[in-house]
Amino acid sequence: MKSIGSSLRACGTLLVLTAVFAGSAGAQQPYPSRPVRLITPYEPGGSSTIVSRLVGAKLTEMWGQSVVIDNRPGGNTIIGTQAGARSNPDGYTLIFANTTFALNHLLMRKLPYDSLKDFAPVANIYNNETILAIHPSVPANTLKEFIAYAKSKPGQLNHGSSGVGGLAELRSTMLRLRGGIDFQNVSYKGSGGVATALLGGHVQLGLIPPITVASYINSGKLKGLAVTGDKRLRALPQVPTFAEAGLPAYNVTSWNGLLMPAATPKHLVQKVSADIAKVLTLPDLQEKLASQGAEPAYANPEAFARIIRDDVVRYAKVIKEANIPMVD
Repeated sequence: MKSIGSSLRACGTLLVLTAVFAGSAGAQQPYPSRPVRLITPYEPGGSSTIVSRLVGAKLTEMWGQSVVIDNRPGGNTIIGTQAGARSNPDGYTLIFANTTFALNHLLMRKLPYDSLKDFAPVANIYNNETILAIHPSVPANTLKEFIAYAKSKPGQLNHGSSGVGGLAELRSTMLRLRGGIDFQNVSYKGSGGVATALLGGHVQLGLIPPITVASYINSGKLKGLAVTGDKRLRALPQVPTFAEAGLPAYNVTSWNGLLMPAATPKHLVQKVSADIAKVLTLPDLQEKLASQGAEPAYANPEAFARIIRDDVVRYAKVIKEANIPMVD
């Protein structure tokens, strides 16, 4: 009987050790061990998809696992962002977000998520400016000429807007206020749709990220009149800043980064952020971003969280000044 008991105890010890080693092996499994989904809440072809693909390709090379871009346009980015918030917080879902994310928190009366509680900021990737682009049929070659032309046709020009509310609303409202002009907004699901409408002459103007239209401006298919920021873009050296063009009060710079669902383990958030920091130092990626008018601007999770909170405070004041109503 003693030998049987000893054998049972030995078996029990072996099972415990096996479980411990198995658990330890599982805990040490490299991340990521399967493809990572990157939800982009815009239609394909826009600036967010362009950058998501560029950064995703570099992470794919680093990780040896694919970063799959999942475009979920609509609802002023709410549809895709909500899908991200409801995803499994296992580290395998990233969500692209920009300044619209903060503005929706202020302008949307009924969001299906809490912008400040349901997400873990991972990293800011780049900042981009806003460019005023017009169709070549518009008889204006400078910002002053365009403002004079728009004043002669109040409410008759169509502005391509990448959604209702959020950054799109802020851009157009501020141009109306600062320029003393009026025009009609025509909404599209993203900046790619606005660019297509501009190229086709369906709208006459667009306030749009340079990364979406830089090639069309350089080829003469669109006119670029002014860009926000303190300096001209390397991708569009011929386009003056709004300050140079005579409208210094107009300035809308947007941050662009990645989030994860709030309950994602902190060590995974930190790892992804650190890996993004590494790929942003790669000269070829920096060159590709700069050529599109995007300025790399990495921020770690803590700094990125502050950027989002600070934008909520800053734009709350702008929204009050412009008397922009909330959207249901």
